[in-house]
Amino acid sequence: MSKEKKKKNEQFDAFLEKEILTANRYDGSAEEKEGEQGEALRYEEAGLDGRILRAVKELGFEHMTPIQEQAIPLFMTGRDIIGQAQTGTGKTAAFGIPILQKINPENRSLQAVILCPTRELAMQAADELRKFAKYMNGIKVLPVYGGQEIYKQIKNLKAGVQIVVGTPGRVMDHMRRHTLKMDQVHTVVLDEADEMLNMGFREDIETILQGMPEERQTGLFSATMPKPILDITKTYQKDAAYVKMTPKEVTIPLIKQAYYQVRKQDKEEVLCRLIDYYMPGRALIFCNTKRMVDELTEHLKGRGYEVEGLHGDLTQGQRDTVMNLFRSGKTNILIATDVAARGIDVSDVEAVYNFDVPDDIEYYVHRIGRTGRAGKTGRSFTLVVGREAYKIRDIERICHTKIKERKVPGAADITARKADKILKEAYAVIENEDISRAGEYILDAVALGQYSATQIAAAFMKMKLGDEIEDIRTEKFFFEKRPFKGGRGDRGRSGYGKKPGSRGGDRNKDGYGAKAGRGSEKDGFAKKSGAEKGVYSTKGEKSRDKSRYANGKPKDVRRDGSAVRRRESDYEPRYGGLRIKTKWD
Repeated sequence: MSKEKKKKNEQFDAFLEKEILTANRYDGSAEEKEGEQGEALRYEEAGLDGRILRAVKELGFEHMTPIQEQAIPLFMTGRDIIGQAQTGTGKTAAFGIPILQKINPENRSLQAVILCPTRELAMQAADELRKFAKYMNGIKVLPVYGGQEIYKQIKNLKAGVQIVVGTPGRVMDHMRRHTLKMDQVHTVVLDEADEMLNMGFREDIETILQGMPEERQTGLFSATMPKPILDITKTYQKDAAYVKMTPKEVTIPLIKQAYYQVRKQDKEEVLCRLIDYYMPGRALIFCNTKRMVDELTEHLKGRGYEVEGLHGDLTQGQRDTVMNLFRSGKTNILIATDVAARGIDVSDVEAVYNFDVPDDIEYYVHRIGRTGRAGKTGRSFTLVVGREAYKIRDIERICHTKIKERKVPGAADITARKADKILKEAYAVIENEDISRAGEYILDAVALGQYSATQIAAAFMKMKLGDEIEDIRTEKFFFEKRPFKGGRGDRGRSGYGKKPGSRGGDRNKDGYGAKAGRGSEKDGFAKKSGAEKGVYSTKGEKSRDKSRYANGKPKDVRRDGSAVRRRESDYEPRYGGLRIKTKWD
C-alpha cells in the first residue's frame, strides 16, 4: 500500500469516527449506541413472542450476545438499523428474531427479504430462522441462490413464502421474472454488506432496494463501514440507529490450536480419541446447548471417563457439587455451555475441546483462554462438521491466529502413546523408589523357566493398556466436479469462488450444480466402495466396482454402466471449490 493511499485511509477513518458518528450523518438522525460489557440480557427479558422463546430455550440459549442485546430492542421498534459487528457475533438472530415477530403467518405473501453475499451464508441464515420459527406455524422461509434449479425455487415461491434469504444475483433474477413480488415487503436486511460490495454487488443491491416499497424497515449489518456502505445508508435508510460492537484486540499466546474435519456421526468417537491420545490431566469440553451437554456427559460416562456436566438448568447446589469435584481432581473432565462456564477459574486446565464450534467468535476466545494460563502452555481442539469450516477461517482472520488442521489419531497411535506413558511411569518408579523386593518376585518367576522376563513385563503392559481400541472406518471423500452450465448466478465469496470484484458467468465457482459427489450421503460425500478398499463382499458387484475405480480414482459412469476416465486435472486439489480430493484417517 502506497503512503498516499495509507494516508487517505487514515483520514477517512478519522472522518468516520469524528464526523459520521457524532455529527448526525444519517439524514440528521443517526444515533450511535456502543456495545457495553456487563450482565448479558436474557431472551425472556426482551418481550419476545412466547413461541420464539420456546424455540430459543430448546436450542439451549439463555443470554443474548452484545449485538443482539443492542439491536433486537431497536429493531422491534421499527427503526432502521446500522449494525457494525464482526462475523460470528450472532447477527442473524439480531435481525432474524425481530423479523419473525413482525411476520403475519396468515398472509402468504412475501414480507421480508434478507440479502447475503454467498449461498453458504444464505443457507445458514435460512436454517437459523427456521429454528427460531419452529413453533410459529404457517411461516415459510426460503433460501434462493445460484447453482440451484430456479424453477424449483419458483414453484416454492408460488406456494407462498413470507421470508426470502438470497444472494443478490438470484434475487434480481426472480425480480426480472416477476416471481418475487415486493409490494408487501415491510423489512429488508443487508447481511455482511461490506462483503457484498467487495464482490461487486453494489449495483444489484441498489436495484433491489429501489424495487422495494418506500415505507419499509431497512437493516444493514457489516463488519466495516467503508464509504460506499455509508452512501447506501444515507440514500436508502431513514432515522437509522447506529449499533457498534468494537472488536477487542485478541491475543492467544501459549495455546496450540488445532481443528479436525469430521462427520457429525463420528464426533463422539473422535473426541474420545483425542482425549485418549493427549491424555490431559484436566480438560474442559464445550457444547453449544444444554441438551448436548447432557447427552455427551452420559455418553462419556458410559465409556468409563470421569466426567461431569455443567449448564444453566442445574441448581446452585448441583453446580457447587460439580465444581468441587472438578477442582479437587475427582473429576478430570468438565462438559459445559458457554454461559455456565462463566466465572469458572480453575488452574491447570491442560486442554479445551470445542465439541461444537461456537456461534460467537468471542466465545471461542473465552473458551480456549481457560487453558495456557500463568505462563503455561495449553491445547485447544475443535471438531468441525461440513460448512462450519468457514467459521474457522473467520476466527483466524479476526483473532490474528492460526488454527492447524490435523488428522484424527489412529488406534495404533493411541496405543503407542499409552504405552509410552506407562513406560515413563515405570522409569519414574525405578528412579525414585525401591523395587528390589518386586525384582525378586520377577526373578523367582523367571527361574521356573516357563516365561521370560520380557514376556512377564509385556503381560503387565497389556494389563495396563486394557482392551484394544476399534478403528473408525477409514473414509475418502471425493468432491466431484460438476459441468458448468453458464447463466447468471451468484458471486462466490473469497475462497469459494471468484475473487472479490470479479463479474460475469455463474458467479459462484461452486455453482457447478446443487449436488456434489455421487454417494447417498446428505452432505454429498461419496462413500468408499469395496473396490477402493480392495474388498468385494458381493461377487456380482466386483466387476462393476472395478470399472468405477481405476488406480484408486473414481470415474464417471454412464447409464449403461460403462465408465469414462476423468482427466487428471479433475483431481488437482483446490481450496474452496468442488474439485477437491481429501482424506482423513
